[in-house]
Amino acid sequence: MSHTESIKRTQSAQDASESPADTNEAHADAAGSSAGSAPDPVLSLSGVTKDFGPETAVDGVSLDVKPGELLTFLGPSGCGKTTTLRTIAGLEEPTEGRITLGDEAVSGDGAFVPPEERDVGIVFQNFALFPHLTVRENIAFGLDDAGASSARVDELLDLVDLPEHGEKTPDQLSGGQKQRVALARSLAPEPEVLLLDEPFSNLDVRLRVEMREEVRRILKQAGVTAVSVTHDQEEALSISDRVAVMNDGRIEQVGRPESVFERPESKFVASFLGRASFLEGELRDGKVETGVGRFDAVTLEGYDTVYDGAPVDVLVRPDDLRASPASAELADGTIVSRQYVGPSFIYRVELDSGEVVHCLHNHVEEFDLDEAVSLELTADHPLAWYPR
Repeated sequence: MSHTESIKRTQSAQDASESPADTNEAHADAAGSSAGSAPDPVLSLSGVTKDFGPETAVDGVSLDVKPGELLTFLGPSGCGKTTTLRTIAGLEEPTEGRITLGDEAVSGDGAFVPPEERDVGIVFQNFALFPHLTVRENIAFGLDDAGASSARVDELLDLVDLPEHGEKTPDQLSGGQKQRVALARSLAPEPEVLLLDEPFSNLDVRLRVEMREEVRRILKQAGVTAVSVTHDQEEALSISDRVAVMNDGRIEQVGRPESVFERPESKFVASFLGRASFLEGELRDGKVETGVGRFDAVTLEGYDTVYDGAPVDVLVRPDDLRASPASAELADGTIVSRQYVGPSFIYRVELDSGEVVHCLHNHVEEFDLDEAVSLELTADHPLAWYPR
């Protein structure tokens, strides 16, 4: 069994043992699911592939989304996350594979349900509000019953905390308020699944952080199942129940945010999430020899003596290492750059071996550029590692 397979098995067992969020449990109970049995998925993708001529944008994506869950597709530009979202919405027809919403196959097996007939709502990057309509009229746009729509609009205005803004037009609103209106409009018809396409990309940094929390609150309070896409790792990790990391059209890893961050199954996932450095090492006699010293191999996630003698790359993040001033003959490397991030400095250290790592220090602990330092591994958690 390869080390990657070992990590995946450990990851699956840990994810399965972790309790779902209380909101999801409540939603499942409301749906009448029996104790100990998982609720049926609201959305299922099975082997979904999308080709554009000779180019494959999405390559065999399979995934289930549970009731009340907020799942985020995360990855760099061009990884296939937006195309995957568009196939769910019906804006693109998969070349292969099957998509099921509830009990209905909306793509695959000879079926293709157009977007207007799918029970999905979409929140676009630019909000797509009608400038000539009031906030109330924007929210009510997709509702047929005029009598019922007034009460539904009132309910949604309260939900998004805009009860006093119903008669305003979009040009009278702030960016955050526009996003809330777009969200309320998409929730108005009570879609089976809500899709969010880079929902915070048009907001400034301060408002982006604030709206992440607000949007999650609204979605959880509404009990809606949602799928979002983003390239912003902080956004994905902070709002999602689960994250699906995509690369080159495929899902590299899916799991709870903390599991994906702390136990990345591939070097790509490790590199994409957070500031990652890799120490070249060799396993020998229960120890790992690296450019920052020798330490117990039990520090490694899923270590087994069967791997002794193997060259490996050990993942270390800035908070796993601590620098100390050292004389030239005792130093492990040299400070080559530093980044001030408010309460902390992140130092870039070039090791004598030529490798580069980062370490995090409180802002009162300053090192000079070109200063010689020794490094200590201070991680209090198992370290991910990969065969070289």
